[in-house]
Amino acid sequence: MSQSFAQIYLHIVFSTKNRNPFLHDPTIRDEILCGLGGECNKLGCPVIRVGGVADHVHILCHLARAISVMDLIKEIKRESSQWIKPKSRDLADFYWQKGYGAFSISPSHVPELCAYIANQEEHHRTESFQDEFRRLLTKYGLEWDERYVWD
Repeated sequence: MSQSFAQIYLHIVFSTKNRNPFLHDPTIRDEILCGLGGECNKLGCPVIRVGGVADHVHILCHLARAISVMDLIKEIKRESSQWIKPKSRDLADFYWQKGYGAFSISPSHVPELCAYIANQEEHHRTESFQDEFRRLLTKYGLEWDERYVWD
């Protein structure tokens, strides 16, 4: 075969350091979500949906063939951190958590996940980020140690 093809949908989840609610201001949150999506696009990973709440974000994108999951997430975190810190004195200590969740999803689940990401504020009225993340880890069959998941 002379061409290479890939269709990998990636659901990325990560929080602010110690789940500090740095993104409580809707204007700042919208700007950071747009910035995360723009950075994904710039890295060749077309964004499908980005959403989040005060302490974490969800990104649904295509994974490009030329970048690893780790490098994609490292770059979007780095770029967004550099961009957000000068926005306000309240954001001078902004950091993303070190870790992340990255899950491949079936094309048939894209519409459902888009709706889920769009509905984050409503969803987190009844479920904490930690409970949501544990549920995702369980759903995708991953084992984890609570001592190392949160920072």
